[in-house]
Amino acid sequence: MTFGRQPQDNRSQFNPQYGQPEQQQNSQPVFQSYQNHQAQGAQVPVGQNPNGQQYGYAAQPGSGLGPVDAQIAYSYERTRRVSVANAYGQMTLGLLVTAAVAIATQVTGALNAFLNATGMIGWIGLAVVQVVMAVMLGARIMKMKTGTAYAMFYIYAALMGFTLSSIFMVYDLGSIGVALLLSAGFFVALTMLALTTKIDMLKAGPILMVALLVLIVGQVILMFVAPSDGMIRLISAAGLLIFAGLTAYDAQRTRALFAQYATGTDTLRRISIICALSLYLDFVNMFLYLLRIFGSRN
Repeated sequence: MTFGRQPQDNRSQFNPQYGQPEQQQNSQPVFQSYQNHQAQGAQVPVGQNPNGQQYGYAAQPGSGLGPVDAQIAYSYERTRRVSVANAYGQMTLGLLVTAAVAIATQVTGALNAFLNATGMIGWIGLAVVQVVMAVMLGARIMKMKTGTAYAMFYIYAALMGFTLSSIFMVYDLGSIGVALLLSAGFFVALTMLALTTKIDMLKAGPILMVALLVLIVGQVILMFVAPSDGMIRLISAAGLLIFAGLTAYDAQRTRALFAQYATGTDTLRRISIICALSLYLDFVNMFLYLLRIFGSRN
């Protein structure tokens, strides 16, 4: 089962290739305008006050960056780095919430009590609620209040932890720990590779989405046709490769989004949440596939 990640990628408000919300395609941030005009060799304003008055000009072509240009460029890069770090920080907090809730649920036996009371309907209900929340965050993030978006993300992480507490019933603690460490290592390595390589992973987005759709359909079919351990490991290996690609894709997409929107506090926070959700789902699904491949059952 692939948790939370939908074939349409839950990101209908964003242009995955350029990292820009479709409903704001016509807006051009000051820094983007500065970069475009500078590339054309023009003398352009690098900033304006709220009244529209210019307070600095870019240097003439060939003369290098002036003091104002250097300050603007530094501010732009710093804002982008801080925003990317914030997205990864939100993802990490979400994972900690999931882990804490999963452990608490296992210790208290809350999941068993819930399933005994509701049966299969309760299990299906949990899955449906999580999918709906992920889709709503992806589709409505730019229209909802920032506080509401944060609350939905952490509630989603808590529900994920409640559901994932079931792995303690199937796998031993050693296998869970190994899978968690491997997931963290792979995630960090893939992120660093994506942020340093010259390969444009954004172009691979449509291919990865099609592969994810095929994976989900294949899992459902094999669940009824050939639910053998060998086939489960084969599907898990394919899922691991797909989410490794999605991890690299989302890392570059996160950077691209913040590069486009280096101004606007509310916009940055909303983008941070949706990027954190995508990275969170990449990590969780990689962890589950690694657990199925290497995990020892109780």
